[in-house]
Amino acid sequence: MEATIIKAGRLSSLLYLYDMHTDYYHRVLDGISDGDTHNRLDTKANHISWIAGSLVQERFELANALGKKLTSAAHEFFRDHKGIQDGLTYPSLDVYKRDWDTISPVLKEVLEETTDEQLDKPFPMPEMQMSYFDLIAFMTYREANCIGQIALWRRLLGYEAMKYM
Repeated sequence: MEATIIKAGRLSSLLYLYDMHTDYYHRVLDGISDGDTHNRLDTKANHISWIAGSLVQERFELANALGKKLTSAAHEFFRDHKGIQDGLTYPSLDVYKRDWDTISPVLKEVLEETTDEQLDKPFPMPEMQMSYFDLIAFMTYREANCIGQIALWRRLLGYEAMKYM
């Protein structure tokens, strides 16, 4: 990972994690068949396809909250932070990976250009109040959580553990 000089020094640790997650996304999905992406092992847990797609969608949502106007290929499946929907066939991992590769450099650039003043502004939410910094920190946490869930699904479905290198 390359070092980044950013306007908002408070984001430096989060951007380091962002770069890790950008790489880990591909690693955690490596080799998973399309047939296994919807397997919930007779549980109500979110399947790999939903988790992988929600990760992509939330990067698009964050970029849009910070001023971009972009839409993911699977937007309709996740619009308004929609949870998993039974009976739907979600897009393939290839669709998600293409969108991930599209949004990741765009969002990173937006984050690198974000000023402390922007980070301190309140993020508009109906149920609660948080700053943009809080939102970015939460989204970084969520990405790690979701990648961990997919890593667990890998093992439960009989795949090799995720490779970190």
